[in-house]
Amino acid sequence: MDEVFVYWDDSNLIPEARRRAEELPDGPDARCRVRVDYDRLLLVAQADRPLVRVAAAGPPAPEWRRLGNRLENAGVEVRREVRREVTRSDRGTAVRSGGEEPALFLALRMLEDALDRGADPGIAVLLTGDGAGCREGQALHRTLARMRRRGWRFEVLSWANACNRGLRHWAEENGVFVPLDDFYPSITFTVPSGEGQEFARPRHASPLDLSARLRA
Repeated sequence: MDEVFVYWDDSNLIPEARRRAEELPDGPDARCRVRVDYDRLLLVAQADRPLVRVAAAGPPAPEWRRLGNRLENAGVEVRREVRREVTRSDRGTAVRSGGEEPALFLALRMLEDALDRGADPGIAVLLTGDGAGCREGQALHRTLARMRRRGWRFEVLSWANACNRGLRHWAEENGVFVPLDDFYPSITFTVPSGEGQEFARPRHASPLDLSARLRA
Protein backbone atom coordinates (compact mmCIF):
# COMPACT_ATOMS: atom_id res chain seq x y z
CA MET A 1 0.00 0.00 0.00
CA ASP A 2 1.23 3.52 -0.81
CA GLU A 3 1.40 4.80 2.75
CA VAL A 4 2.77 8.31 3.17
CA PHE A 5 5.12 9.71 5.80
CA VAL A 6 5.41 13.51 5.65
CA TYR A 7 8.56 15.27 6.89
CA TRP A 8 7.76 18.97 7.06
CA ASP A 9 10.33 21.77 7.49
CA ASP A 10 8.23 24.89 7.98
CA SER A 11 11.17 27.28 8.28
CA ASN A 12 10.97 29.13 4.96
CA LEU A 13 7.64 28.20 3.41
CA ILE A 14 5.95 31.52 4.17
CA PRO A 15 8.78 33.90 3.11
CA GLU A 16 8.86 32.33 -0.34
CA ALA A 17 5.06 32.51 -0.59
CA ARG A 18 5.39 36.23 0.08
CA ARG A 19 7.95 36.57 -2.67
CA ARG A 20 5.64 34.77 -5.07
CA ALA A 21 2.77 37.06 -4.06
CA GLU A 22 4.82 40.07 -5.17
CA GLU A 23 5.20 38.54 -8.65
CA LEU A 24 1.53 37.71 -9.15
CA PRO A 25 -1.62 39.87 -9.52
CA ASP A 26 -2.71 39.52 -5.91
CA GLY A 27 -3.35 43.23 -5.43
CA PRO A 28 -1.48 45.91 -3.50
CA ASP A 29 0.63 44.92 -0.49
CA ALA A 30 0.13 41.25 -1.40
CA ARG A 31 3.37 40.32 0.34
CA CYS A 32 1.90 41.40 3.66
CA ARG A 33 -1.56 39.96 3.03
CA VAL A 34 -0.77 36.47 1.71
CA ARG A 35 -1.28 33.47 3.99
CA VAL A 36 -0.50 29.76 3.55
CA ASP A 37 -3.36 27.29 3.97
CA TYR A 38 -1.69 24.51 5.96
CA ASP A 39 -4.56 22.06 5.48
CA ARG A 40 -4.38 22.45 1.69
CA LEU A 41 -0.60 22.13 1.78
CA LEU A 42 -0.86 18.82 3.61
CA LEU A 43 -3.42 17.61 1.05
CA VAL A 44 -0.88 18.30 -1.70
CA ALA A 45 1.72 16.29 0.22
CA GLN A 46 -0.65 13.43 0.98
CA ALA A 47 -2.11 13.32 -2.55
CA ASP A 48 -5.10 11.10 -1.72
CA ARG A 49 -3.02 8.35 -0.10
CA PRO A 50 -3.09 6.89 3.44
CA LEU A 51 -1.23 9.20 5.84
CA VAL A 52 0.66 7.36 8.58
CA ARG A 53 2.77 10.03 10.27
CA VAL A 54 3.72 13.69 10.09
CA ALA A 55 6.99 14.95 11.55
CA ALA A 56 7.35 18.72 11.47
CA ALA A 57 9.97 21.24 12.51
CA GLY A 58 10.17 25.00 12.39
CA PRO A 59 8.76 28.14 14.00
CA PRO A 60 5.76 27.77 16.34
CA ALA A 61 3.15 28.81 13.76
CA PRO A 62 -0.40 28.86 15.21
CA GLU A 63 -1.70 27.39 11.95
CA TRP A 64 0.52 24.36 12.40
CA ARG A 65 -0.56 23.82 15.98
CA ARG A 66 -4.21 23.75 14.91
CA LEU A 67 -3.45 21.38 12.03
CA GLY A 68 -1.47 19.09 14.33
CA ASN A 69 -4.36 18.89 16.77
CA ARG A 70 -6.79 17.97 14.00
CA LEU A 71 -4.43 15.27 12.70
CA GLU A 72 -4.02 13.73 16.12
CA ASN A 73 -7.79 13.72 16.62
CA ALA A 74 -8.05 11.84 13.31
CA GLY A 75 -5.60 9.19 14.51
CA VAL A 76 -2.47 10.40 12.65
CA GLU A 77 0.73 10.38 14.69
CA VAL A 78 2.33 13.82 14.85
CA ARG A 79 5.86 14.56 15.98
CA ARG A 80 6.69 18.21 16.37
CA GLU A 81 9.90 20.12 17.10
CA VAL A 82 9.67 23.86 17.66
CA ARG A 83 12.44 26.40 17.33
CA ARG A 84 12.10 29.49 19.46
CA GLU A 85 13.97 32.74 18.99
CA VAL A 86 15.32 34.56 22.04
CA THR A 87 17.22 37.82 22.06
CA ARG A 88 20.46 38.53 23.85
CA SER A 89 19.94 42.07 24.99
CA ASP A 90 23.66 42.61 25.61
CA ARG A 91 24.47 41.88 21.96
CA GLY A 92 21.17 42.64 20.27
CA THR A 93 21.31 39.41 18.28
CA ALA A 94 18.91 36.50 18.08
CA VAL A 95 20.01 32.99 18.97
CA ARG A 96 18.16 29.72 18.57
CA SER A 97 17.13 27.55 21.44
CA GLY A 98 14.53 25.00 22.43
CA GLY A 99 15.36 22.08 20.14
CA GLU A 100 17.42 20.57 17.39
CA GLU A 101 17.89 22.14 14.00
CA PRO A 102 14.99 21.17 11.70
CA ALA A 103 17.12 19.11 9.30
CA LEU A 104 18.65 17.04 12.10
CA PHE A 105 15.28 16.54 13.79
CA LEU A 106 13.72 15.34 10.54
CA ALA A 107 16.70 13.10 9.74
CA LEU A 108 16.31 11.38 13.11
CA ARG A 109 12.56 10.90 12.61
CA MET A 110 13.18 9.44 9.14
CA LEU A 111 15.73 6.98 10.48
CA GLU A 112 13.29 5.90 13.19
CA ASP A 113 10.57 5.29 10.61
CA ALA A 114 12.92 3.36 8.34
CA LEU A 115 13.95 1.09 11.22
CA ASP A 116 10.41 0.64 12.51
CA ARG A 117 9.05 -0.30 9.09
CA GLY A 118 11.87 -2.71 8.31
CA ALA A 119 11.00 -4.65 5.15
CA ASP A 120 7.80 -2.63 4.62
CA PRO A 121 9.01 0.73 3.26
CA GLY A 122 6.66 3.62 2.59
CA ILE A 123 6.70 6.88 0.67
CA ALA A 124 8.70 9.69 2.26
CA VAL A 125 7.37 13.13 1.35
CA LEU A 126 9.81 15.91 2.25
CA LEU A 127 7.97 19.22 2.40
CA THR A 128 10.43 22.09 2.75
CA GLY A 129 10.67 25.81 2.19
CA ASP A 130 14.20 25.62 0.80
CA GLY A 131 15.88 22.28 1.55
CA ALA A 132 18.93 24.08 2.93
CA GLY A 133 19.57 21.29 5.41
CA CYS A 134 20.13 18.74 2.67
CA ARG A 135 23.59 19.63 1.44
CA GLU A 136 25.65 16.67 0.33
CA GLY A 137 27.25 14.86 3.22
CA GLN A 138 24.94 16.31 5.87
CA ALA A 139 22.66 14.20 8.06
CA LEU A 140 19.47 14.65 6.05
CA HIS A 141 21.18 13.90 2.74
CA ARG A 142 22.76 10.73 4.14
CA THR A 143 19.42 9.67 5.62
CA LEU A 144 17.65 10.02 2.28
CA ALA A 145 20.28 7.81 0.65
CA ARG A 146 20.01 5.16 3.40
CA MET A 147 16.22 5.04 3.16
CA ARG A 148 16.37 4.71 -0.61
CA ARG A 149 18.62 1.68 -0.25
CA ARG A 150 15.93 0.18 2.00
CA GLY A 151 13.33 0.56 -0.72
CA TRP A 152 11.64 3.82 0.28
CA ARG A 153 10.24 6.06 -2.43
CA PHE A 154 10.66 9.82 -2.31
CA GLU A 155 8.86 13.01 -3.16
CA VAL A 156 10.24 16.48 -2.49
CA LEU A 157 7.82 19.41 -2.37
CA SER A 158 9.35 22.88 -2.36
CA TRP A 159 9.21 26.27 -4.03
CA ALA A 160 11.08 25.99 -7.32
CA ASN A 161 13.06 29.19 -6.88
CA ALA A 162 14.05 28.49 -3.27
CA CYS A 163 14.82 24.77 -3.25
CA ASN A 164 18.40 23.70 -2.67
CA ARG A 165 19.75 22.69 -6.08
CA GLY A 166 21.37 19.55 -4.74
CA LEU A 167 18.15 18.39 -3.13
CA ARG A 168 16.11 19.08 -6.26
CA HIS A 169 18.60 17.20 -8.43
CA TRP A 170 18.60 14.27 -5.99
CA ALA A 171 14.79 14.17 -6.01
CA GLU A 172 14.60 14.24 -9.79
CA GLU A 173 17.16 11.45 -10.03
CA ASN A 174 15.76 9.26 -7.24
CA GLY A 175 12.09 10.16 -6.99
CA VAL A 176 9.97 13.15 -7.99
CA PHE A 177 10.19 16.87 -7.42
CA VAL A 178 6.89 18.72 -7.02
CA PRO A 179 7.12 22.53 -7.26
CA LEU A 180 4.72 24.19 -4.86
CA ASP A 181 4.46 27.04 -7.36
CA ASP A 182 2.08 24.85 -9.38
CA PHE A 183 -0.36 24.92 -6.48
CA TYR A 184 0.13 28.51 -5.33
CA PRO A 185 -3.48 29.63 -6.02
CA SER A 186 -4.82 26.63 -4.09
CA ILE A 187 -2.51 26.62 -1.05
CA THR A 188 -2.51 30.37 -0.40
CA PHE A 189 -5.10 33.07 0.18
CA THR A 190 -4.97 36.77 0.96
CA VAL A 191 -6.62 38.77 3.72
CA PRO A 192 -8.15 42.24 3.22
CA SER A 193 -5.86 45.24 3.33
CA GLY A 194 -5.20 46.70 6.73
CA GLU A 195 -5.85 50.17 8.02
CA GLY A 196 -3.70 52.75 6.27
CA GLN A 197 -3.00 50.48 3.28
CA GLU A 198 -4.28 50.77 -0.25
CA PHE A 199 -7.67 49.05 -0.47
CA ALA A 200 -7.52 45.41 -1.58
CA ARG A 201 -10.12 42.67 -1.45
CA PRO A 202 -9.32 39.24 -0.02
CA ARG A 203 -8.63 36.28 -2.30
CA HIS A 204 -9.86 32.83 -1.34
CA ALA A 205 -7.88 29.71 -2.17
CA SER A 206 -8.94 28.20 -5.48
CA PRO A 207 -10.15 24.57 -5.75
CA LEU A 208 -7.35 22.05 -5.35
CA ASP A 209 -6.72 19.85 -8.38
CA LEU A 210 -4.26 17.00 -7.79
CA SER A 211 -4.78 15.25 -11.12
CA ALA A 212 -1.43 16.44 -12.50
CA ARG A 213 0.47 16.06 -9.23
CA LEU A 214 3.49 13.78 -9.78
CA ARG A 215 3.75 10.74 -7.49
CA ALA A 216 6.63 8.42 -6.69
